[in-house]
Amino acid sequence: MVINHLEKLFVTSDAATIMKELEVIHPAAKMVVLAAKQQEAEVGDGTNLVVVFAGELMSQAENLLRMGLPPNKIVEGYKRAGIRALQLLEELTVYTIKDLRNVEEVTKCMNATVASKQYGNQDIVCPLIARACVEVLPKDPVLFNVDNVRVAKVLGGGVSDSTIVKGFVITRDTEGVIKHCNNAKIAVFSGGIDIPKPETKGTVLIENAEQLKNYSKTEEQLMEQAVKDVVASGATVVVSGSSIGELALHYLERYKLMVVKVLSRFDLRRLCGAVHATPLLQLGVPAPDKLGHCDVVTVDEIGSTKCTIFRQEGDTSRLSTILVRGSTQNTLDDFERAVDDGVGVFKQMTKDGRFVAGAGACEAELALRLATWGEAQPGLDQYAIKKYAEAFEIIPRTLAENAGLSQTESISRIYAAHHAGTATAGINIEGGGVLDAAKENILDHLMVKRQALAMATYTAVTILHVDQIIMQKQAGGPKPPSTDGPMDAGDPY
Repeated sequence: MVINHLEKLFVTSDAATIMKELEVIHPAAKMVVLAAKQQEAEVGDGTNLVVVFAGELMSQAENLLRMGLPPNKIVEGYKRAGIRALQLLEELTVYTIKDLRNVEEVTKCMNATVASKQYGNQDIVCPLIARACVEVLPKDPVLFNVDNVRVAKVLGGGVSDSTIVKGFVITRDTEGVIKHCNNAKIAVFSGGIDIPKPETKGTVLIENAEQLKNYSKTEEQLMEQAVKDVVASGATVVVSGSSIGELALHYLERYKLMVVKVLSRFDLRRLCGAVHATPLLQLGVPAPDKLGHCDVVTVDEIGSTKCTIFRQEGDTSRLSTILVRGSTQNTLDDFERAVDDGVGVFKQMTKDGRFVAGAGACEAELALRLATWGEAQPGLDQYAIKKYAEAFEIIPRTLAENAGLSQTESISRIYAAHHAGTATAGINIEGGGVLDAAKENILDHLMVKRQALAMATYTAVTILHVDQIIMQKQAGGPKPPSTDGPMDAGDPY
């Protein structure tokens, strides 16, 4: 539970959100936060691993410093161990995804990532994310864009009520009385629909009733002509990115045009991508190639919220929306974070389809292999390499602690299984003991793990390079006298 400086409440286990909302002051801790943010930006998952592993590396480095090992030797050992760990990680691949368009296979690979945010609901959430990603996957999978999978949050119902819409969803009603349109041609105006206002103010002198009656006729005629031009272009739906004037709405209704207001610039851009439209700055005659197309535009009441849905029935949609339901706003926000992580992992699948065992199995195997390799290294680097290997234990230890299991017993069981030859043995958080992570489909993406280890190692090494921190602070001592008012008691001013 995090309460930020604006007193907004966050109930989440997402490390990226926690790091983002915390006000971190210490420079060394800030570097860890920056590493976590970079991890989130690059791969979309693994932020928790970066923070936990970097912190454990610093803790192990403290023990080495107390032993009397020079910082430069620790840095050298950490660098060598980091390079070796990444080489060993490549050998621990247990699964490679074969078909990115197979929803079941994608769901299996995404399961562990989503379960870390929505444990217990992953069987509902994973298929939704997988279907949404597969539906917008281009012919060349490398060109997949994470922004093409969106989330629309509607309060009410439960997580199991969530659905997918192939197209775009706006959680607000239309502006007029027309609520449904088939085979719609869409004109998008980003600057709003209203009578243009002059830049300078002027005064109009009206001398009689006839002038008063004719005063606004010209404006009405201009607006009516503008709406007629839009109708003549073939448009049946008008989308405005700003305000819609009452007079404009009157004529849009008269000529049977469906009117939708989208105030968010980001949503307007995504809507244009979904319907293949080009936004126009002001009301005018849209060219045929500027108009978008949508099979169905309709207003649907979901719970107590009216939503405008732009649905594409064919394969032309470049956007897919997951309509999220939940009983509280925190539930919806956490669902959205799970979707972001799932889509981020799918993006990594399009680049590299390899996976390693989860549940702490990969880290335990790395710790064993790296410690064995470190024993054979000459010089003082050996101590740092062995401590680097020991730092990997923090992952299975944390999993055991969170599951309410004995940390020492869980670690000893995992090491026993790995020494027996089961390289994919991980922690069973439900029943205790050890399970085969590969057989249970608990998989972590290789690139996410690789990036996280590299980022954590780089952060720890950078902090160890620092020998002094200089911070600008207000000087101590008594405050200088105020210059406001009289300097002495007898002065008149």
